[in-house]
Amino acid sequence: MIETAVDALNGGKIVVLPTDTVYGLCVSPYREEPAQKVFELKGRADQQPIALIAGDLEMLFECVPELRGRSGTIARELLPGPYTLVFPNPAGRYRWLTGDRSATIGVRVPILEGYGRQVLDRVGAVAATSANLHGGPDPRTVAEIPQEVLDGVAEVVDAGELPGIPSTVIDFTSGHPVVLREGAGDVERALTVLA
Repeated sequence: MIETAVDALNGGKIVVLPTDTVYGLCVSPYREEPAQKVFELKGRADQQPIALIAGDLEMLFECVPELRGRSGTIARELLPGPYTLVFPNPAGRYRWLTGDRSATIGVRVPILEGYGRQVLDRVGAVAATSANLHGGPDPRTVAEIPQEVLDGVAEVVDAGELPGIPSTVIDFTSGHPVVLREGAGDVERALTVLA
């Protein structure tokens, strides 16, 4: 299962992976074509961003070297953890993941163990969005993933039941952080990072 998932990701295919929050549809982040497959499978407009998920902070900074200064400080304080952090993306990296906001990028470093950790350790980073149809409930088990989604993936890594609450999304691209979605991460803790 792990080998198949790693090979599929490296081959540009979609894989369902467990995270520390919900099951995600994951692809290699390094090329546009795999990301487009995810948008099509979810029935989601490609103007909407999807997150770059790195296995650890070192890999995150390798993927987005511009995360220095304020962004780097915030990332080090909150990650790994159940947060998606939206930062400035001055180099316009991964424009196929950023939707219609190419000047920003959403990043995650989840707290992982087991199968999800093994896969991410092997591939380094993935682009990910929840394994549902657009607007549908976030799946906490593989059984909750719609069949039409499962039919479109190359491998499913089943780690049993997950917490089922998606990450907290906070935009740090302006002077004041903006909570875009309250989720598994403690909002008050995140906002005190800048205090």
